[in-house]
Amino acid sequence: MGRDKAFLEVAGVPLVASVAGVLDEVVDAGVVVVGGDVDGLRNLGLKCVPDLYPGDGPLGGILTAFHHFRGHCDHLVVLSCDLPRASAASVGALLEAVAEVPAVIVPVLEGRRQWMHACWPVSAMALLEGAFAAGERAPRMALGDLPVVEVAGLDPLSLRDVDSPEDLDESGRAGL
Repeated sequence: MGRDKAFLEVAGVPLVASVAGVLDEVVDAGVVVVGGDVDGLRNLGLKCVPDLYPGDGPLGGILTAFHHFRGHCDHLVVLSCDLPRASAASVGALLEAVAEVPAVIVPVLEGRRQWMHACWPVSAMALLEGAFAAGERAPRMALGDLPVVEVAGLDPLSLRDVDSPEDLDESGRAGL
């Protein structure tokens, strides 16, 4: 993209602020942004925590969020900051799928699991930390024998991220 996707504006709102607003509608324990431009995020009125593992991939960010929320919730919803059409309905559907069995709840789009739009059981923290310590950086590869519950049928636009300038049309809306 050539710049921090978190601060790309869609309809005049930075992507990170939009995603945080969606989460705030649905989750009870609060919303924090992990890593990034701390001053810029705070200027947007967002709560943020420094990444405990900067530059070590998405699993490090997830573990940072686990450390922050430990003792405050049973499940952690993780959304990447570059979802221009994230929706409370899609996040709510993940939370509805939470069952008694500790499992990662992950939406599926076009046959692919969307790991950066998932609901993680806090009880998986030790498993993920072990995989991270062993060198794993991809969440999907760190699961061990942790069950995965797939959620299909969500609004596909709510799951699509922005990876290139072509993903945004001239009006600033997600051109997905």
